[in-house]
Amino acid sequence: MLEFIVNSINSLGYVGIAFLMALENIIPPIPSELIMPLAGFAVTQGKLNLISVIIAGTIGSVAGAIPWYFLGKYWGLKRTKAIADKYGKWLSVSGADVEQAKNWFDRRGYIATAIGRLIPGIRTYISIPAGISKMSLLPFLAYSTAGSVVWVSLLTYAGYILGENYELVGTYLKPISILVAIAVISLVIYWVIKRKKHHI
Repeated sequence: MLEFIVNSINSLGYVGIAFLMALENIIPPIPSELIMPLAGFAVTQGKLNLISVIIAGTIGSVAGAIPWYFLGKYWGLKRTKAIADKYGKWLSVSGADVEQAKNWFDRRGYIATAIGRLIPGIRTYISIPAGISKMSLLPFLAYSTAGSVVWVSLLTYAGYILGENYELVGTYLKPISILVAIAVISLVIYWVIKRKKHHI
């Protein structure tokens, strides 16, 4: 994986960065926590320009979010509710719950989209409820870009500061990612238990 990322950045430069970040959003196992710090390290070697790296990374990040947005739009509320009614019983999730979540996103969708782009594990999939809620494309792109600029800038600057030790960025972020994942899972479990008690 690392060799592929290094070769892409070395051979394609800014286009390679944009390509990798788009791929990272479509195929989440490719880590932005490695791509952008490596690009930041390349800046310290004089191979790339810091601002251009951030722009390329942001373009790729937003481009990779767009397919998920259109997938959510394609599924739509009706189909998602039908899937929840058919397969969501083991989590006590119904079509009504999906509609309630959609209404919540309608009220907070813009800020949720921007903040979601900063959270590992969520940043890719936040585009789906945006599509389901039929958020207009331009606001979606604007808020996705805002969140992506912050995320990409932080990772790039971290790689710039750490230099040859750019790989440590992923090490430092891993505990944070785990805590976020635990928090999200805990909230889901709490919500499921609460719903089951309500139906008893």
